[in-house]
Amino acid sequence: MDCLFSKTENGIKKVPIADKILPYYKAWYESCPECEYLLHTEDGKHFEYRNYYDSYFKPLMEQLGINRTPHCCRHTCISMLAEAGINQTIIKKIVGHSGAITLTEKVYTHFDIKELVDAINRI
Repeated sequence: MDCLFSKTENGIKKVPIADKILPYYKAWYESCPECEYLLHTEDGKHFEYRNYYDSYFKPLMEQLGINRTPHCCRHTCISMLAEAGINQTIIKKIVGHSGAITLTEKVYTHFDIKELVDAINRI
């Protein structure tokens, strides 16, 4: 499964969602069928980074007694993909490192969403 996602107004990205966590996204989506957002607050509003960080991430880190940021999760994901033997171009595509993608990779490599989901499912 993939999700269209935009960190900014400038671009919409396809983000692969691992089969393991897809049921959580489906449940979240189905909890408010009239919402225009996949990820939304309990009252159906846009779920912003601050909502996630303050309501979920920070309390979990405190409960676990570890000092990490959401960006640390990005590093972990990249490391796990590399350890799983995923092609570096696919890793760059998944994590949105468009600046790190060479001209050759941009022009000659095209991955469909299935390939990206398959890569995510390997971790």
